[in-house]
Amino acid sequence: MIYTVTFNPAIDYVVRTDSIKLGCTNRAVSEELYFGGKGINVSAVLAELNVKSKALGFTAGFTGEAIEKGVKDMGIEADFVHLSSGNSRINVKLKATEETEINGQGPCISEEALAALFAKLENIGIGDTLILAGSIPNSLPSDIYEKILERLSGRDIRFVADATGKLLMNVLKYRPFLIKPNNFELGDFFGVEIITDDDTIKYATELQKMGAQNVLVSMAEKGALLLDEKGYTHRCGVCKGELKNSVGAGDSMLAGFIAGIDCGDYDYALKLGTACGGATAFSYGLAKMNLIDELMQQL
Repeated sequence: MIYTVTFNPAIDYVVRTDSIKLGCTNRAVSEELYFGGKGINVSAVLAELNVKSKALGFTAGFTGEAIEKGVKDMGIEADFVHLSSGNSRINVKLKATEETEINGQGPCISEEALAALFAKLENIGIGDTLILAGSIPNSLPSDIYEKILERLSGRDIRFVADATGKLLMNVLKYRPFLIKPNNFELGDFFGVEIITDDDTIKYATELQKMGAQNVLVSMAEKGALLLDEKGYTHRCGVCKGELKNSVGAGDSMLAGFIAGIDCGDYDYALKLGTACGGATAFSYGLAKMNLIDELMQQL
């Protein structure tokens, strides 16, 4: 079983308008609602690929109820911890000549709620995959990723960490099965600029030395590169299409890659991840199977 953890799920309220004038009443051209957060996005694309997963995390209030219903409607099995106070966050995304986002803070997560999440994580065992993705709410300890991996280490679980900066660096000692920085994040880790494939391979190798087993580096219009656990390099170009949406593209790539590993080799997994990321980038929403299949033909 694949488990995803979303510490701070959200309703994304997307408002499209021709222009925005501050201090005035602005009229929307269209509006959309999406239920997500990085882990939930991964579970949603896995469901589209007919791969089962279970979404874990925290929900609160009437917005939390809406998120849980939305997740269920996407065909995702969920087992959220229900918080006794507050409301799950709403992120307002304004799409005009420029894009502007206002992300909600989210509810406070108590020690009792965190203990309840740990109890659910105890069900994860041999052969399962645990995906930790995204930032950490202020109400949780900054080393929560480390606490989870330390607690579950030694159980033959595949850990996947999609995070940045110290959050990622601090979990490398637990030998995560996969990490997924982009080329800019990879450069930031080492204080360098990543320009060539040789640069990418060099610093991905450094991350392997620090503990990562597989390093998947996304490089926007340059495609993606994987340095696998055996030291082999896999390269994939980028899909062609009209960019409509950047939200969730990285999560979709991660979902496609994880799904691809279980039904093919690393080359196939990299292609499927690239196609899933492209299918989200070229859609108003997360990747759908018909477009994923179309983009796989490009690759």
